Amino acid sequence: MTALTSDDLEFLRRPLHGFLTVAGGQPRPVWFEAADDGTIQLFSEPDAPKVRRVRRDPRASMVVAAPVGERERWVSVEGRMAVEPDGAQELAQRLSARYWDLDDPARAADAKAIRDMDQIRLVLHPETVRRYAF
Repeated sequence: MTALTSDDLEFLRRPLHGFLTVAGGQPRPVWFEAADDGTIQLFSEPDAPKVRRVRRDPRASMVVAAPVGERERWVSVEGRMAVEPDGAQELAQRLSARYWDLDDPARAADAKAIRDMDQIRLVLHPETVRRYAF
């Protein structure tokens, strides 16, 4: 399969961590957003090692799994990742609210610090999608 299904998107829109691997790198846990257009988006600092690797070789993959206590389920996405200069601050704001309780003053301050940083948006364009559910 080359596209995310509606069931995949429903699963990926939960506040779960994705494990992103870029060419030449190790898997890293990341916040992400499954967009309506079927892409996976995340943000990063422009000089992060993963961004440098993506600029050299855009191949990337991400795996998202259900947490312990739920039935076995995962979605794996492989494709090419694009570096986009716009939209990162808005994405960071949405993801901060998704993953953290922003009524907590400490988390609200953390979210503001992230938004104040220079960020770029990474967009994973699925070419292969695999899934498992038990």
